[in-house]
Amino acid sequence: MKIYRIAVIEGDGIGKEVVPAAIEVLDAAAELDGGFQFEWTYFPWGCDYYLEHGKMMPEDGIEILKGYDQIFLGAVGMPELVPDHISLWGLLIKIRRELKQAINVRPAKLLAGLESPLKNPQNFDITVVRENSEGEYSDSGGRMHQGADEIAIQNAVFTRKGTERAMRYAFELAKGSRGHVTSATKSNGLTYSMPFWDEVFEEVKQDYPDIDTAVNHIDALAAFFVMKPHQFDVIVASNLFGDILTDLGGAIMGSIGIAPAANLNIEREYPSMFEPVHGSAPDIAGKGIANPIGQIWTGKMMLDFLGHQEIGNKVLNAIEQTLANGVKTGDIGGSSTLEEVKNSILQHLE
Repeated sequence: MKIYRIAVIEGDGIGKEVVPAAIEVLDAAAELDGGFQFEWTYFPWGCDYYLEHGKMMPEDGIEILKGYDQIFLGAVGMPELVPDHISLWGLLIKIRRELKQAINVRPAKLLAGLESPLKNPQNFDITVVRENSEGEYSDSGGRMHQGADEIAIQNAVFTRKGTERAMRYAFELAKGSRGHVTSATKSNGLTYSMPFWDEVFEEVKQDYPDIDTAVNHIDALAAFFVMKPHQFDVIVASNLFGDILTDLGGAIMGSIGIAPAANLNIEREYPSMFEPVHGSAPDIAGKGIANPIGQIWTGKMMLDFLGHQEIGNKVLNAIEQTLANGVKTGDIGGSSTLEEVKNSILQHLE
């Protein structure tokens, strides 16, 4: 039997509640499949760790994580005690960058039993492939002078290798989907980075003649997410554009609390990291009312990446059956507790 060694970082706030719930579902899925099982190792890294040790993770934390097959992350953040730039760059972004998790994948799908805020969503099913290592979030720039002459410079760095890698991953995904890739650009406003992005997209698409393509400026694309999301299949976007689109994707699903994400090392040289899109939600932490669906759906994405799509689809079906039966937490219009949602998903999975 295959055993997957998974590093677990519950993190902060509701992460400490939704991660155990998702692990219970994943263990049940593994038992149902019968061909594999998980071995979970917990690491108490996050803002509590920072308050005690002055850092978000130990100095050898990255080396420790390299010894695991994948990483299952809950939530990071305790802004009232630890500034966000410290918590994010000290743990989440540090792991993404140093383990070369250069692709971020986030689906947005109209789930059965969940009402979209859109008037006519028409069963949209979108996957956004976001370049995850450079672009607008590159750590390049600086500040100088003071007072009225103060200047802040933030450089966006786009490499051909990173850009092409994200685009090729998007085209490969589209092969197994509806065969369409949309490129998010802004070449009418950003005079160097986005024309370069467009040129690479034109080159890459020549290798995929069976895939239909479109190019949309990011402002129009954001509007289309609201007006006609059902027209999209796979979207490839830069780091910033992908970040914005995927939060919008969570919103049109009905709640950002249900949105999953995967940070992928597609070369499989290092472990990938799976995390929900929602934050640590300190205002509801410890109350037992957090929505575990984002974390559980994130686990489904980990099952897919490990090659267990069939049982992963059963997990997603169990989520949809739970929602269709009206078992929902307060953020999506219900009154169920975290425990009730988890138990319903387990029941439908079995």
